[in-house]
Amino acid sequence: MAKSRNESRKNNFFEKFANAATKFTGSSIAFIAATAIVIIWAITGPLFNYSETWQLVINTGTTIITFLMVFLIQKAQNKDGKAIQLKLNELIAAHEKASNRMVDIEDLTEKDLDQLHKFYVTLATLAKKETDIHCSHSIDVAKELNELKLSTNKHFKHHDNESARSKG
Repeated sequence: MAKSRNESRKNNFFEKFANAATKFTGSSIAFIAATAIVIIWAITGPLFNYSETWQLVINTGTTIITFLMVFLIQKAQNKDGKAIQLKLNELIAAHEKASNRMVDIEDLTEKDLDQLHKFYVTLATLAKKETDIHCSHSIDVAKELNELKLSTNKHFKHHDNESARSKG
């Protein structure tokens, strides 16, 4: 039990560190600092007669930073990708006419994904044939869809009734 707490603390520390490092390295201050380091390095070139050691300093520094940033960027992308997938899964699950087969499709084979892609290319082609954009994206249709959801979803009804009671 104590071991899992220590692991949790380490993971939590790493998570916080990685988030802070990702936020910082993507900031204007980090870019300005990196630019300043390169300018200072270039200005000091004549002082060190453009020696191999002088060149080795910038090469080693940038190599180490690049190596570490690859893992930091990958971690951030994995986390963002997972969050986006969960949001999309929630939208699919919440929409009564959406196919639940689309949840977690990122685990399908490339061939299966290509087949789904063809389906949506066909849908897009059919949608392009619609000349009136207001036909499928009007305010009236949005209101009708909202009323349909409210009338068919018990959660929304319960929520609306509570809101009406608290206002009254």
